[in-house]
Amino acid sequence: MSAVDLPLAGALARERAARTLDLLRRTTLPFLVLLVVWGGIATVGHLPERTLPTPSEALASAIQAVVSGMLPTYVLNTMLRIALGAGLSIAVGIPLGFLIGSVRPVADSLTPLLNFFQALSGIALLPLFIVWFGFTDKTVEAIVLYTAVFPIVGNTVLGLRTLPPRYTEGLWTLGATPWQIVRDVWLPGALPHIVTGVRLGIAYGWREVIAGEMLTNVGGLGSMIFQAQQFANTPLIVAGMVIVGVLWSYMDFAFLRPLEAFTVERWGAYER
Repeated sequence: MSAVDLPLAGALARERAARTLDLLRRTTLPFLVLLVVWGGIATVGHLPERTLPTPSEALASAIQAVVSGMLPTYVLNTMLRIALGAGLSIAVGIPLGFLIGSVRPVADSLTPLLNFFQALSGIALLPLFIVWFGFTDKTVEAIVLYTAVFPIVGNTVLGLRTLPPRYTEGLWTLGATPWQIVRDVWLPGALPHIVTGVRLGIAYGWREVIAGEMLTNVGGLGSMIFQAQQFANTPLIVAGMVIVGVLWSYMDFAFLRPLEAFTVERWGAYER
């Protein structure tokens, strides 16, 4: 490395260090504050373990679940289910949103119906899905798909409806094909709304996969929490709750926020 490159390398190293510290600050500090508050309430309030365990008691229960092999298996099961459900909802929701949103009268007619299904919680449909599919993975996947797909469809339709019609009409007059319209106008114009819908849909789906696992008992973090409740194992219940929240926080920060930043910020519609 030449003498000219040394200052540049130092600047890049400092920038990487600053980004790492910022990442730790934004992802770790809130959880440290939560641990302090939680431990203070459990200790100062002299609450019994059955009511509210201390962080150390919850940690010991989580370590025991790891050693037994239960926790890694259940985490993997839950992650696979949310990944499959999210992938299916994106594969179905975005094309369906384009089909509905491409014709304005159809979009106007179906928007109230989309709002209705988006407002109807997946929890309310879980008993029906259990009747259809039984206590199986299909029930959990169906409830995640149902919950996640409607925010994606709705936001895709919204993105298309907010596009000025003259953009599409201009390309039609220039002889553009339908594929060129989708590629050059609809997709770039609606992408900020699509990404927002994906982020919302996966967030809703994450909650539903936990609830579905609780009711179907097919193995997963939801099942672990529900089984711990049956044995009044409050430390494991709390440990499971913390793991659910931490996993989602890091998934959102590591995957969904960068996706949103890569797309939405480029259109000036989102600001940190």
